[in-house]
Amino acid sequence: MRTERRVRTDGGTADERSTAGRWRDSDFLQSAPFWGPPLVLMGLFVYGAIGWNFLLSLTDHSGFGRPDYTDLGLQNYWAMIQDPSIWEATRNTVVLLVVFTLACLAVGLVLAILLDREIRFGRTFRTVYLLPFALSFIVTAQFWRWMYNVNDGIINQFFGLFGLGPYNWLGDPRLVLGAVIFALVWQFSGYTMVIYLAALRSIPTAQYEAARVDGAGTFRMYRRVIVPQLRPAIVSATVVLVLFALKAFDFLYAVFDGYRPRQGSDILATKMMREGFNNSEWAYSSAIGLTLFVLSLAVIAPYLYTQYKRGNL
Repeated sequence: MRTERRVRTDGGTADERSTAGRWRDSDFLQSAPFWGPPLVLMGLFVYGAIGWNFLLSLTDHSGFGRPDYTDLGLQNYWAMIQDPSIWEATRNTVVLLVVFTLACLAVGLVLAILLDREIRFGRTFRTVYLLPFALSFIVTAQFWRWMYNVNDGIINQFFGLFGLGPYNWLGDPRLVLGAVIFALVWQFSGYTMVIYLAALRSIPTAQYEAARVDGAGTFRMYRRVIVPQLRPAIVSATVVLVLFALKAFDFLYAVFDGYRPRQGSDILATKMMREGFNNSEWAYSSAIGLTLFVLSLAVIAPYLYTQYKRGNL
C-alpha cells in the first residue's frame, strides 16, 4: 500500500496512509452492506412509488393497459376541485382528524392523571384501557358493528331501557361519523394514556410538593405546573393520532363491508380506493392519494423540523 511521509511536530516523521486507504477503512463504507440495501429498497418502493403516483396523476389513465405519459396535465386535480363528493370526503376527513385527535388527547390525559394518583387496581385499569389499542382495526370494526346493530346491538338495548331509540348508528348520516369517531377514540385513548403516564412519572415529586406548599389546589396544580410540562408528549401523541386518522380506511372498510361507507362517513381514503378499484379511474385515484400524502406531510414535516432544531434527529 502506498504511504506518504509526514513530519511530526517533534521533528520526526510518521507514515500516513493514503486517502484511498482511509476511505476504504472508514466506518461509512464498512457499514454500507447494512444500510445500503434498505436504502435502495426504500428509495425504489417508497419514494419511487410516490414519484410514479404523481406522474400517473397527471395522465388520464383509466381501465387496464399502459398509461399514456405523452400528454400530462393537472386535469385530475381540477376535477377534484369541481367534485362535490371530494369536498364532502375532505370535510369528513378533517372532522374525523380534529375531533378524534382532541378527544383521544383529552380522554388519555384524564385516565393518565387518575392512574398516576395511584388509585386502587391501577395496574388492572391500565391494562384494560390499553387492551383496545392492541386490537387491529378489523377486529375493532367488527366489534362495534355488532354494538351498533339496529335491532340487537347492546347500545340500542341500553337506550331502550330509557325509552329511547332504536337508532341507526351506521345508517343515519347525522350519526354515522360520530359513531365512527367514538369507536376510534375507544381504541386509541389507551395509547395516549400510556404516553401521558410516562411523561407524568418523569416529573420530579418535588414539583408536586412545591405546588402544594404554595397553596395550589389539585386542579390548579395540574393546569399551571404539570400539564405545561407534558407538551412534548402532547406533540408526539398528536402526530401519531393524526396519521392514524388519515389511515382509517381499513376500519371504515370493515365496518361498512366495502369501499362505499354510508352517507356522511366517506373520507378521502375510501374515496380513493373506490375510484381506483371500483371505477378503474386510476389517474383520478392517484390524485386523491397524493392529496392524502400532502396532508400527512403537512402534519409530520413541522414535527420533524422541530425535533431537528432541538437536536433530537
